[in-house]
Amino acid sequence: MNEIQDLASPAAALSVVPTACVSKVELRVSCKALLDRDTLNKSDPSVVLLVQAQGQWTEIDRTEVIKSNLHPVFSKVFTLDYYFEEVQKLRFEVYDIHGQCAIGTRDDDFLGGMECTVGQIVAQKRMTKPLFLKYGKYAGKSTIMVIAEEISGNNGYVELSFCAKKLDDKDLFSKSDPFLEIYRINEDESEQLVHRTEVIKNNLNPVWDSFKVSLSSLCSCDEKKKLKCLVWDYDSRGKHDFIGEFYTTFGEMQKIVGGNTVSWDCVNPKYKIKKRNYKNSGVVILSELKLHREHSFLDFIMGGCQIHFTVAIDFTASNGDPRNSCSLHYINPYQPNEYLKALVAVGEICQDYDSDKRFSALGFGARIPPNYEVSHDFAINFNPDDDECEEIQGVVEAYQNCLPKIQLYGPTNVAPIISKVAKLAAKEEKSKDASQYHILLILTDGVVTDMADTREAIVRASYQPMSIIIVGVGNADFTDMQILDGDDGVLRAPKGEPVLRDIVQFVPFREFKTASPAALAKCVLAEVPKQVVEYYSHKAFSPKCPMMDSPISPANTPE
Repeated sequence: MNEIQDLASPAAALSVVPTACVSKVELRVSCKALLDRDTLNKSDPSVVLLVQAQGQWTEIDRTEVIKSNLHPVFSKVFTLDYYFEEVQKLRFEVYDIHGQCAIGTRDDDFLGGMECTVGQIVAQKRMTKPLFLKYGKYAGKSTIMVIAEEISGNNGYVELSFCAKKLDDKDLFSKSDPFLEIYRINEDESEQLVHRTEVIKNNLNPVWDSFKVSLSSLCSCDEKKKLKCLVWDYDSRGKHDFIGEFYTTFGEMQKIVGGNTVSWDCVNPKYKIKKRNYKNSGVVILSELKLHREHSFLDFIMGGCQIHFTVAIDFTASNGDPRNSCSLHYINPYQPNEYLKALVAVGEICQDYDSDKRFSALGFGARIPPNYEVSHDFAINFNPDDDECEEIQGVVEAYQNCLPKIQLYGPTNVAPIISKVAKLAAKEEKSKDASQYHILLILTDGVVTDMADTREAIVRASYQPMSIIIVGVGNADFTDMQILDGDDGVLRAPKGEPVLRDIVQFVPFREFKTASPAALAKCVLAEVPKQVVEYYSHKAFSPKCPMMDSPISPANTPE
């Protein structure tokens, strides 16, 4: 590869079909301390992105090649469709490239790889992971960093167009080959690469392609945050000649609105000191700015909104004696029962969005020790002071451990648990920001007994930051359960008060018996993003800004 290029076409990368449950995510990649595979020079790295579908890894895109660099910051942006309701597995592979950008097949071309999910990246905003070689061996101290930004048409983003006039000529036999870099200066004075333009060959008056960037990526939602802009003369060996720099803010850029022009002197500080009459090394002009603001689900998630997951399990007698293989609660060592299948399918999605990975696990409809009185709201770990379990596996173990200790009974009352989670959500709602949201998963084998109280509890809960998923387990007639799902009409309390918003999704598990667990999760979670946005829009709460923990330094540009 003979030039620096942003291989993603801005127009193509941002053409989206707006739907309720899909966004586009932009992933930016950098590496540190890569292995040096070359004898005379440093490695020439490129990152390949693969996605897993039906157990197979498929390449979908790759970065540009950064010449002779072990700490590359790639300008190439990976653009992916993002689905909250799916586990989207990714693999990043780093190679030392030889020749015309061909990915080598030899082991000595492979610099390391890393696997993760899209959900993990967007929940953390910035993820740093070690690179591994074959057989789980660490690739020395090599790491890869992936930063996520949303760029869907419903998100806040800005489109910018830059050009320059009368840049300094750095070449002896031709004109400079300029490109522009924009860095965001963080609170700790570290610099985050926002965008690198394409190279304009042999031109002192370049007009660079317009590009789109999210507002959080450009300025962390702060219009006064300082931006550092650098202009370079491209060199194929990676030793680019510095032309000049200038500082600005997004607030200053917006002065272009209303027909005004915005330009900056491109200054080389060394020349300014040495040359008495030095004015600048050219002028950089912002020729166009288009701004669009509207909040989406990913805005809230990437702004730090935590999704708290609570599971409530039906332990009524209609499930059958757990010791009997015909029971819906029977623990088969070779095949998980329907309760476990539904719990794991939904829980594995939700756990990526809860930083402490602790989940409330409740039961209802059983007689519980020590007095064996019927409870419609008990912790399945039998700790009333802390009903949370460590990760989804902890919930699974608590469920299996509690079965021999309880007596299945009845009736099927779910209103107490809905009200309990709604009260927790109401306490956190008082913070007046978009920081906490709750998902309650109810697993039940029959129609609820306290239907009137349940309808009342759901109406009350619709005013809180929470969603309710009900999965019907077994072969009961769930026709009446559809009343709770607002898809066929507005759910109302017994006295006629309607829900503020539709927060319930009901699905019979039997419809997914022959399907994959991912299909069940996709169905029951598909409405959650819309429900989150509806709640915070109703409250007029804006997303918090993503907090970037560790900086990326512009390691692939010369001092």
